[in-house]
Amino acid sequence: MRLRFAPSPTGYLHVGGLRTALYNFFLAKQSKGSLILRIEDTDQNRLVQDAEENLIAMLSWAGINFDEGPHLQGKYGPYRQSERLAIYKKYYLQLIEQGNAYPCFYSQQRLHDLETGKLSSDDATIEDSVFQDFNLSEVFKKMETENFVIRLKIPKNDFIYHNDLIKGSIKFDLNLINDPIIIKSDGFPTYHFANVIDDYLMNITHVIRGEEWLPSIPKHIVLYQSLGWNPPQFGHLPLLLNNDKSKLSKRKNDVSVENYIDKGYTKESIVNFLSLLGWHEKGDREFYHLDELIESFSLDRVNKSGAIFDVQKLNAFNNYYIKNYKFDNLKSLLSPFISRNWIITKDMVDLVKDKAFTLCDFQNLLSFFFMDSFSFSNESIRILKSNIGVNILKSFLIAIQATNALSEIAKIVQKETDCIPKEFWSVVRIALTNTTYGPSLDMIIKIYGEDKVKSRINNALKL
Repeated sequence: MRLRFAPSPTGYLHVGGLRTALYNFFLAKQSKGSLILRIEDTDQNRLVQDAEENLIAMLSWAGINFDEGPHLQGKYGPYRQSERLAIYKKYYLQLIEQGNAYPCFYSQQRLHDLETGKLSSDDATIEDSVFQDFNLSEVFKKMETENFVIRLKIPKNDFIYHNDLIKGSIKFDLNLINDPIIIKSDGFPTYHFANVIDDYLMNITHVIRGEEWLPSIPKHIVLYQSLGWNPPQFGHLPLLLNNDKSKLSKRKNDVSVENYIDKGYTKESIVNFLSLLGWHEKGDREFYHLDELIESFSLDRVNKSGAIFDVQKLNAFNNYYIKNYKFDNLKSLLSPFISRNWIITKDMVDLVKDKAFTLCDFQNLLSFFFMDSFSFSNESIRILKSNIGVNILKSFLIAIQATNALSEIAKIVQKETDCIPKEFWSVVRIALTNTTYGPSLDMIIKIYGEDKVKSRINNALKL
């Protein structure tokens, strides 16, 4: 199998794009085939500086290894479409000679009207039908001096039958499809043309991509037929959806992989979560290493319908991996997310990691360990300064001289002050952590050490 992932360098890597790349990667590795990275940069107006480097970095971060690409080379290059214009020219001239495509000649004003939307694409398509019948030698001569676009001639009164690896059998009525532009006025190919030429010349055997490209299938198959080529096998992946079943859109959602990394989501959780959006083995297993995903993945278990991108579910995955990291690994991951001058220990991290849904959470969860003093709320001050609060704190300072065991201290203080357990735990927790709930006070006292515990209690008594 030879598969490809072909992003456009018009911005960040979309979470849906990463899922598509992962599925292609799983199939390539599983079949001991090849995975090709191809940069589809034919839309020159939308290119973003450094986007290609960012895409490659994000894919590498996720553990996806390519066999060929612009950063690796290979015998089927170039791997950027902007570097393949001469190749495309050969084939669009061939299509014109065969009568399967035709040039449409545009004035500068007409090009401007089309670009600005003053002339709609549908109206332009209808108007361009006058160019369908042409004298070959005349149009080639005009193409040397005039602005033109090239359209593919779609056969009429016919159907395309497509057997999709995921969606199954689909029938397309060609009478409903307009002749698409395959070469733009700037000489660059459209997606429809370039991806067909490239997939064939790069010997791509399977095209696994998002279902937003499914309506383009008849155009692509007509192109393959016009050039006398056999198409690869196609599989179209279900869309990623919001909880309300609307499409996961970059206008309304955080959809950048980099954004989720910056928010403190780990590689393992993102890869695992995305891999299960639209695919699942039999059974209820949820957690996989990358090698296990490669071994287990199969297209016949990919759903036909859209998959919900549930952030709460992603949080659960992230929490699972956070809790299961070895301390040294987690400490390294936490470095960008916590204060630089903090020296964290395994006991500290173990104490709070069950409550961490992202790496960002540790800044808040660990902060009480590193504060010189607390800014108590009015309610906390009221509790600490109450008669019972003051008595509990004073009795605590005496009891800790005799024992460091919190359970024993609690018994002594309750007996001395006649407080109820709830009052003891509430006052001591507020004094030691500035919170009313949280992790084990036994462990907090162990991590603090006796001197820091006394200091915290004394500070509370000074209010």
